[in-house]
Amino acid sequence: MVRTKEKQAPRQRSALHDVVTREYTINVHKRTHDLGFKKKAPKAIKAVVAFAQKTMGVKDVRLTPGLNQAIWSRGVKSPPKRIRVRLERKRNDDEGAKEKLYVVASVVEGVTSFKGLQTVVIEGDE
Repeated sequence: MVRTKEKQAPRQRSALHDVVTREYTINVHKRTHDLGFKKKAPKAIKAVVAFAQKTMGVKDVRLTPGLNQAIWSRGVKSPPKRIRVRLERKRNDDEGAKEKLYVVASVVEGVTSFKGLQTVVIEGDE
């Protein structure tokens, strides 16, 4: 018989690394092309939520009203092609919370050009 290693319990990461804030540019256009007019802005909202879930690894994503207004600013049929989003992963202090962490997605104001922008990690602003 071949000896195998015993499986060890996965290491617990510290909460210090779990709480983080990053800024991303999301290309909404590639996620909403080939859709009917009346479905573009709702699909853009769902695309931002899916992007946040994938990049931050948390299912609980909360959008700020400012982000919602930025996506819907040009109506249902023409959401902005790109949007700069700040994703903040925070600890969930609720008693009956299913997950320990949640993500708050907000729009970054004042971006005039998306050329050359990359993902930025915001250092502890708490």
